[in-house]
Amino acid sequence: MRKIVLLLVCSANLIFIKAQKHEFLNPPKFSDADLSKAKSLLDENAPAEILYKSVHYRIDVATGDLHREYFYRVKIYNKDKAEDWLNVEVPIYQNSNSGETLNKFKAFTYNLENGKAISVKVEKSSKYKSKESKNTTVNKFAFPNVKDGSVLEYQYEVLTPFAFLYSIPEVLVESDTPSLYTEYILDSPVNISYNINYTGSLAPKYREVAEKTLYGSQYKTYRFGFENIKGFKAEKFVRNDRNYRTKIGAELHSTNFREVRLYSSSWEQIKKRLYEHEDFGGELNKTKLAKDNMPANLAEMKSDLDKANAIFKYVQQTFTWNKDRGIYTENGIKKLIETKTGNAAEINLFLVMLLREANIKADPIIISTVDNGLINIVSPNVINTNFVLAAIETKDGMHIYDATSKQSSMDELPLRDWNKYGILLSKEKALQLEMTNTKPGNTFLTLDAKINEDGSVSGTYSDKDTGTFAMYVKESYDENPDKYKKQYKENFSVDFTEIDSKVLESGEFESTMKFTSTDMIDKVGKKLIINPMLFLNKNSNEFDQTEARKYPIDFGAASTKVKKVILEIPEGYVIEEMPKSKKIVTEDKEIQYSYVAEQKGNKLEVVATTKISNPDYPKEYYPAFKQIWEVASKQENQVISLIKKS
Repeated sequence: MRKIVLLLVCSANLIFIKAQKHEFLNPPKFSDADLSKAKSLLDENAPAEILYKSVHYRIDVATGDLHREYFYRVKIYNKDKAEDWLNVEVPIYQNSNSGETLNKFKAFTYNLENGKAISVKVEKSSKYKSKESKNTTVNKFAFPNVKDGSVLEYQYEVLTPFAFLYSIPEVLVESDTPSLYTEYILDSPVNISYNINYTGSLAPKYREVAEKTLYGSQYKTYRFGFENIKGFKAEKFVRNDRNYRTKIGAELHSTNFREVRLYSSSWEQIKKRLYEHEDFGGELNKTKLAKDNMPANLAEMKSDLDKANAIFKYVQQTFTWNKDRGIYTENGIKKLIETKTGNAAEINLFLVMLLREANIKADPIIISTVDNGLINIVSPNVINTNFVLAAIETKDGMHIYDATSKQSSMDELPLRDWNKYGILLSKEKALQLEMTNTKPGNTFLTLDAKINEDGSVSGTYSDKDTGTFAMYVKESYDENPDKYKKQYKENFSVDFTEIDSKVLESGEFESTMKFTSTDMIDKVGKKLIINPMLFLNKNSNEFDQTEARKYPIDFGAASTKVKKVILEIPEGYVIEEMPKSKKIVTEDKEIQYSYVAEQKGNKLEVVATTKISNPDYPKEYYPAFKQIWEVASKQENQVISLIKKS
């Protein structure tokens, strides 16, 4: 009898275990109930919700090809605020030798009509392509008949030849959209080994890492399933919040085809392979190109620093960056010299070549730009990087250059370059650098205005940026000059005319303009009420986060911002009471703010200055920033009364 009871208990346990076992790659059948959902239970204000998301990477054991299979089912609650989901974009990489292909694309829009689920297929006619770069084409598909309450479903496969030569694309688990279920699967033959990089704070509910027989061969499988993921809450003053989101990536570690070959074992081995690569070290070895293209008058210069700056200025002024990033040359340095245009690697590797030809110790630095995310220091891999800089070693230390920017200078680089880490690839060794921006970027806003007899205010306005801020603004201007100028009218609601934006000889970027406004003065009896800061007053506190701060505060550069207003008082009027001056400083003097008002003859001069001493701060500084910005807002919203003399 005991044996029978024991058998029954064991059987029950087996049934329970089987019932609890999670099945990956098993999308639930479409349910009409999804169309009836009125809002997300994870976030009732979410405009969309992921019902099911599956990303499956599979490497073919026979060919080494990577099959990337995607399945999405998304509920739309508010169509107008869910624009990112109304189109599918699939980037396809191709070069002269081989390329990716898009297969098995299927997509549907589901709507509830007269109590029944009706599906509309996304037809091939809705597809169009756009060329994003030299080697990347984006296939775009538009969903038809999308309404509030629709469910969108799509799946496709991208085939990448010779997968072990590529990084496995990273999957963002924690997106802006809440998700009921998201899964990540990588199936790799046992002779192709990957490092799994798992970042973020969310833990998978389901996890399986094992070797097993799949597709008729031995595979290592990595499977992670997540349930009920809330949408990621972005914070201001974070230059790339992707660094803090939960995501999974895979980097090639080694292959074993008769012999073991390591790919991500150390920066030293990566350096060795880069110097052996024809589009990196192969280009650096073309010393005749450097010898034949050296700038003039170097022999007259005494110090290596003077020579380095002269060579840098020559490259910076002679060659134009085509906006393509990457650590490998595309068309080669010879072509760069002929056309005067090239990618980041071509320009900065050529700079290294010229510096070396001048007998200056110079080496390339590979980095990951801010928008590309942080370099994974724990798991060295060249795929993490996407940009090349040039470095020199002199008796007073190391200096860094980036000749892709027309406004950069020694150690003063574009904001995109300052992303915590860099890898110096000297001939002797690879060295991990911690890169900190020590050069401030300053902003000077200057208003020279007067009050007219008709009650309007008119004058001139200057917006000038220096250093890294000047480079950042110039890039924004180059991208769309008309849009850049239009922002002034949109941001201030002032009638600006004769807007002139340009780079000054010193490298600063300045926009000057004239303005007129009839909305800045209130008349109360014989008094004129006006805020002397005019349209430069701080009317909101950017540090307005009510929840506890989670992430560091990242500005990219230390800064001083000066807002100066010179307001001419109309004849026959006097200031009833001057605005109160104020100064506030943190104990460590890291953050400072001052507001100073002075009358000089018939003019009122107001200067508001904000100084931030470092490019970034730990989250614990957030309350200090919040307090100082509140003081600034209060000071800059003081008004004065102008009284007409009797």
